[in-house]
Amino acid sequence: MENTTARPRGRILTAAMAVVLGSMLASCGLLAGPDNPPGPTAGGTGGTSDVAQPPSGTPTPTPTPTPTPTPGKGPGCAAARCTSVLVTGDMLVHPQLWQQAREDARAAGAAGLDFAPLLEGQRRYIAQSDVAICHLETPVAGPDGPFSGYPSFNVPPQIITAVRGVGYQACTTASNHTVDRGTAGLIRTLDALDAAGLRHTGSYRTEAESQGILILQTAAARIAVIDAAYGLNGLRAEQPWQVDLLDPDAMISKARKARALGADIVLGVMHAGEEYSAEPNTQQRDVAHALVDSGLFSLIYGHHSHSVLPIEKYKGTWIVYGLGNGITELSPSFVVNNEGLLVRVQFSQDAAGSWAASDLAWAPSVMVRGPYRWCSVAADAPQGRCAGTAADAATRRRTTAVLESMGAAAAGAHELILTPGP
Repeated sequence: MENTTARPRGRILTAAMAVVLGSMLASCGLLAGPDNPPGPTAGGTGGTSDVAQPPSGTPTPTPTPTPTPTPGKGPGCAAARCTSVLVTGDMLVHPQLWQQAREDARAAGAAGLDFAPLLEGQRRYIAQSDVAICHLETPVAGPDGPFSGYPSFNVPPQIITAVRGVGYQACTTASNHTVDRGTAGLIRTLDALDAAGLRHTGSYRTEAESQGILILQTAAARIAVIDAAYGLNGLRAEQPWQVDLLDPDAMISKARKARALGADIVLGVMHAGEEYSAEPNTQQRDVAHALVDSGLFSLIYGHHSHSVLPIEKYKGTWIVYGLGNGITELSPSFVVNNEGLLVRVQFSQDAAGSWAASDLAWAPSVMVRGPYRWCSVAADAPQGRCAGTAADAATRRRTTAVLESMGAAAAGAHELILTPGP
């Protein structure tokens, strides 16, 4: 016979147990209520889910994340995370250089132009940095020309292929020659950079493109590049947004945007200065200092003067005023035109997550001919003799004296010596 009194008792007991259990779960924060809304499901964008919370009023301990060790390719990294950036001066292609490229292609049994041997000396330096940035001073023509040199450049696009081949990942493009060939030349140049897989900033095909920020990703950090030129040799861009012109407020605005987009490191690049000078002019100093004063930039560097300029540490931030020429024809009148500077800067992340330059190293260079080549005259002479023992020593002395004239050595800048390969 069925027990009719046991079922009500069971329901009452079950209900009582549910109340007690519900009270216990609510006190642990595992059930939703008016003061304890449900947390997000797994994979949501809010806080944690399915995790017990401490009683109200007790702070939740936040564990300090341990950064993944990422030393980078530069010098020994004293911090957990480092990354290095390498920069060089103007890539200024004159007719003598594309004639050399034609001869080098012919020597290799190939048709066309081959600029790779011209740049080969830079490869080992680039290989010891996480990202390398060139400065493409001039617009490029189509592969078959017509080509032209100074004063209105239209140079072989094969230089871009060689730049990518030696290891560069990006190029700045704002210079006094950017619109030598008008909008068509500007677009042609940026299209050629895209085709070679080189990122770029400083000149733009569309207004929307001009509003973007170039951010380069390394294994450890996001690096923004903001580039501008002092002018356009009296020419005018067809649209005001096609070339970034030197304006500290505009550069600072872009830097602020870069930081909002997550940039860890921001580079300010100036195409400015007096040609063949040994010191920065007032515009260079004022703009560089204004950029540093904003607190948004991690490094300032420049080109255009066709001469090496001093390196300054201003309020804890490095300013490399002029890198000289990356590649160029040899000048019969200005020996400094034939010289350049390759600079590698290592950035390190501190315990609070902030990034700052922790090492700056430089290598002096000179252009030689017969054949034309970029050649390092650093103390370890990685390419052997360049222009001759005495000439190389003179270049190194002259470069060192100028770049150290604003206290760079005392601030920690030093010569870049390549580690011997295996």
